[in-house]
Amino acid sequence: MSAGTVASDPPDAIEVQRLAIRGRVWVAEEGGFQEALRAIHGSPERPLCLCVPGGVEMYVAQLRRLVVKRLPNTGNRHHPRCPSFEPEATQSGLGPLSGSAIRELDSGRTELRVDFPWTRRAGHFAARAIAADSGQVEASARRMSLRAVMHFLFERAGFNRWTPAMAGRRHQGVVRKYLLEAAEEVDVAGGSLADRLFVPEAFNEATKADAARRRRDKLAMLQPRDGMTPLALLIGEFKAVEAVEEGLRVWIRHMPDAPLLVNARVWCRLTRRYAPLFEARDADTGLRVRLVIAALIKARREFTYEIDAASLMMTSEQWIPAEGVHELPLIDALVKQGRRFVKPLRYDASGTEAFANALLLDAGPQPLALHLLSPYADERSRAARLRAIEREPNEAWVWQTDQPMPELPGLAGKPT
Repeated sequence: MSAGTVASDPPDAIEVQRLAIRGRVWVAEEGGFQEALRAIHGSPERPLCLCVPGGVEMYVAQLRRLVVKRLPNTGNRHHPRCPSFEPEATQSGLGPLSGSAIRELDSGRTELRVDFPWTRRAGHFAARAIAADSGQVEASARRMSLRAVMHFLFERAGFNRWTPAMAGRRHQGVVRKYLLEAAEEVDVAGGSLADRLFVPEAFNEATKADAARRRRDKLAMLQPRDGMTPLALLIGEFKAVEAVEEGLRVWIRHMPDAPLLVNARVWCRLTRRYAPLFEARDADTGLRVRLVIAALIKARREFTYEIDAASLMMTSEQWIPAEGVHELPLIDALVKQGRRFVKPLRYDASGTEAFANALLLDAGPQPLALHLLSPYADERSRAARLRAIEREPNEAWVWQTDQPMPELPGLAGKPT
């Protein structure tokens, strides 16, 4: 099939990405695919994704192996059910950061500019140990907060996206694998983000000693050098906190043998800042709430890890990020009904009222915005949400959460 004769695919076929290269149609990773990419790598020729009539140009990048990637600002040109689809950056908090704090390099790698240090002078106490509510500064000096980096990794790893094929397949091992893979393509000051990122292995009693050794080997990079204390980024599920003589111990799931120490005043500030998220675990929803912590950690002493700064994020049981308890019933309904959707993430935006609570990907050729109107929202937030609904290019689906949930639009190409 040539690029000029691409036909629309049936909905189920779209999710298997097909690429036209030199007149032949390939399915990613089939035999000979790497050789086909090698033949055009470094040349002006581009693979063509066949998810829509006319196709969408992509490019070949060299990472651990050759991969096909989206050209910048083309994700929304793909069919919503295509693996390469990405909403416009303006539909989430990603927009203000793209091109400034987040730079896509010609090499296929991504460079992040952050508003926190990766090293501290030995003995220097963190002046600001809680991630800022917003990283918004002048565009010429824009930086990403710790929360924004966590959102970025979750989005790059695909955890803000859901398809029915993911049911039952998201667990600690999968979360770790894809977060680390996402970090491998990212550079920060001083090198690869993967070198700075630690995500706990899924705990297994039989292999816990080997896992502990690998953790110690990875976090050996925290050893002070030349009067400087390096920092690492730990992302894991918060479990509990307990008071001890030296302050507080923070326990991370899958790390039962290595708590993180934290100053009591720092933790008090964090619990005040994220009180709604801690309270969400006691909400009467019948749904599991995960609290994910992104912590900059340093070595207090040998093999003793201390939180220098931290940010928290709520997710559903399936690790789908949520801004509050009010979004969990919608996420649960979409998952149970086997729908395909994307959850726009906040990054460093001052609020989320301007973004849809979710984008439904299987109701037609364009994403459908799903909006929630909560009776607990203040007047300003509600007004901002109503303005966002009015600005949607297509009629939005709206649920006033003090009323029964309206029926979702039917699947495209299938009876309602």
